[in-house]
Amino acid sequence: MKSYSESYKNAGVDITAGYRAVELMKKHIARTRNEGCLDDVGGFGGCFGLPIAGMEEPVLVSGTDGCGTKVKLAILMDKHDTIGIDAVAMCVNDIICCGARPLFFLDYIACGKNVPEKIAEIVGGVAEGCVQSGAALIGGETAEHPGMMPVEDYDLAGFAVGVVDKKKILDNTKMAAGDVVIALPSTGIHSNGFSLCRKVFDIDHNNPALYVPCEELGGKTIGETLLTPTKIYVKPILALLEKVNVKGISHITGGGFYENIPRSIPDGLGAKIDRSAVRVLPIFDLIAKTGNIPERDMFNTFNMGVGMSVVVPADEADKAIAVLAENGIDAYTIGEIVASDEKVVIA
Repeated sequence: MKSYSESYKNAGVDITAGYRAVELMKKHIARTRNEGCLDDVGGFGGCFGLPIAGMEEPVLVSGTDGCGTKVKLAILMDKHDTIGIDAVAMCVNDIICCGARPLFFLDYIACGKNVPEKIAEIVGGVAEGCVQSGAALIGGETAEHPGMMPVEDYDLAGFAVGVVDKKKILDNTKMAAGDVVIALPSTGIHSNGFSLCRKVFDIDHNNPALYVPCEELGGKTIGETLLTPTKIYVKPILALLEKVNVKGISHITGGGFYENIPRSIPDGLGAKIDRSAVRVLPIFDLIAKTGNIPERDMFNTFNMGVGMSVVVPADEADKAIAVLAENGIDAYTIGEIVASDEKVVIA
């Protein structure tokens, strides 16, 4: 059966473009298949067999997020092959904070006009993020919205589900003064704070400076530096959880240090962060200088070079750093847990 509607096409929705996009993305989706996948793309729902062997009380952990206005930069630069990594990262990096292993992912793309090749590029990035995290891409939706957004615009969001044995869910009530805070470096801005970035660098007006090599960024352009995809920490953290007593994990996203680090710390305790220890990436210095932004606001908006933090006992800190190094993460100590009513102190 051939499905086609000339009337719908004249209204702005070409359903045949959707079919073409699905065909182009199938090769990307195939890369993400794991042991839970039961069927191919094309049904009304994605089926997944829950791998729970060895678990006493499996608990599903879910997360959903988007890429914020980072998408605007991808559209301006006409580069769509990495924004999908961000969509996956923002979801799976959240659920790993509970100790959950990602199982599967679904994406949602809303666009002004369905250009199959562009949609396939976006999904290719999603697939790469799924491969990096071990999640299967088992479904999604591409919705063409003529009249609601310009034809070149799109937005991207995702949804992930993971699983963890209930007894292994991270319990921050065991955290204590003297525990150590370890930083896992970010790859850059990741996927938050882009409304401020857009203002600082005049991105909405397609500032020519976005495309000019910048000495402060090691010769890279501002545009390509800002589009660097979010680091996915799933596999290194899973390895760490197997070997070290991890008491808390924070994914440093919107709200920076001041909003995210407290989320893994119980009442009566706080994190004392050594400002001099934080390895701030050059892009953050450039943002602060260009926008004349106070340091307090920088640490309350961006990850500042720390994409994730973990809390471990002091006598396991060296081991934790070694395990992370074995898994490709150049982790380092940035502070300690102290008895305090103030959740984060950066000094």
